[in-house]
Amino acid sequence: MAIRVYKKTSNGRRNASVNLYSEVTKKTPEKALLKPKKRASGRNHHGVITVASRGGGAKKRYRVIDFQRSRLDETATVVGIEYDPNRSSNIALLEYADGKRAYILAPIGLTDGHKIVSSTKAAEPKVGNAMPIAFIPSGLNVHNIELVPGQGGKLCRSAGTYARLTNKEGGWATLVFPSGEIRQVSLKCRATIGQVGNTDHALVVIGKAGRARHMGMRPHTRGVAKNHHNHPLGGGDGKSKHNRPPASKTGVPAKGGRTRKRGKPSDARIIRRRKSVRYGQLVI
Repeated sequence: MAIRVYKKTSNGRRNASVNLYSEVTKKTPEKALLKPKKRASGRNHHGVITVASRGGGAKKRYRVIDFQRSRLDETATVVGIEYDPNRSSNIALLEYADGKRAYILAPIGLTDGHKIVSSTKAAEPKVGNAMPIAFIPSGLNVHNIELVPGQGGKLCRSAGTYARLTNKEGGWATLVFPSGEIRQVSLKCRATIGQVGNTDHALVVIGKAGRARHMGMRPHTRGVAKNHHNHPLGGGDGKSKHNRPPASKTGVPAKGGRTRKRGKPSDARIIRRRKSVRYGQLVI
C-alpha cells in the first residue's frame, strides 16, 4: 500500500494524507452482493442518542461478506480486489466454477487470478486458503478466526491484523495477537491463512473537520468541558481534573479501564490478557 501526503497549500491540507488503495483492482461493486444500509446515527430503537458524535456522511451500501467461507472444498478464482466503505480492510471478489460469486476479506498478497479454497481437511498453506486450525501448520499468521466452530470468523478482521498460531495441544490451539493477548481456540474452528491487507489504513491523517463529516463523524465535546450533571468528568472551577478515573458519559471506564464482564466461561481460554494502561499503571 501507499500513502500520499499533500503539500501545505492550506490549513486543511497541512499534514493531511490519503490512501492510494494500490491493492484495489476493481472499481465497481458486485450488484448481487449489495444490500441497503440504514443509518442509525448513534440512536437506538427509541430514537435516543446512545453513541455520541455520529451522523451524516456519504450514503453507503452494505457488501455481503462470506465470513464463514461456506463453499467448502470448492476452488474459487479471485476476480478483483475492491474497496469497502463499511470496513477498514479491502475485500476480494471470488468466482466459483458454477458462476456464483462471493466476497471475502482480502489478505496481503492476494490479487486477480489467484486460486484459493475453503477446505474441510488439510490444504496447501497459502494466502487466502481457509481450513480448520487443526490442519494449519504452527508458526503461520491467520485471520478471520472463528470462536465457535461454524459460527464464522470473528477475530482479526480489520486492516493489517493477524494472529500467530504458536502451538496445538489437547484439542486447543494457542494464538498470539498483536495486542499481547494469548488465547486458546478450538482446533475445529476455521481460520484463513495470511494477514489482512490495507496495512496503511492506520497511517492516514484526515486533516480537516469537513473530511471527517463525510465519514459520518460529528463534533465531539470533551467530558471535562461539560456541566457536572451532564458528564462524570464535568463541572468544577476552571480546568478541573476531578481526580477520578476517565470514563464515558454513562460511567464506563475509558483509556485502558477494563470493560470485559467478569466470570465469563471463555475467561478460562485467555492465557494472558492484552496489555492496557489504566490511571498511569500498566495492567496485564
